[in-house]
Amino acid sequence: MPYLSILMFAAVFAGAVLAWHIPLWVGVLYVVASCACFALYAMDKAAARAGSYRTPERSLLLLGLACGWPGAVLAQQWLRHKSSKRPFQVAFWSTVLCNVAVFVYLASPLSLIRMP
Repeated sequence: MPYLSILMFAAVFAGAVLAWHIPLWVGVLYVVASCACFALYAMDKAAARAGSYRTPERSLLLLGLACGWPGAVLAQQWLRHKSSKRPFQVAFWSTVLCNVAVFVYLASPLSLIRMP
């Protein structure tokens, strides 16, 4: 399921690029934010193991909401971090749905604030 969400978003993104001429820099934004989000999850996992200062869950969720959620999905699966904490998962998938909904709205011709 988690990997499927990334694959489905890639298909939606590709469709938006082809149908609505979304600029490729938007894809670059998702890749950069995903790399940053993955790194933040990795640092938080290391901090959890070391018993040192942890990244607030709110920060992880906000970076995921700001286009980094594909990196968060990979980090949760590969690093086994935050993947079994039910309240966090509910909040996380809510932010994913919000991000995808906003992307589709902004990318669509119906948007009042059309992406350039």
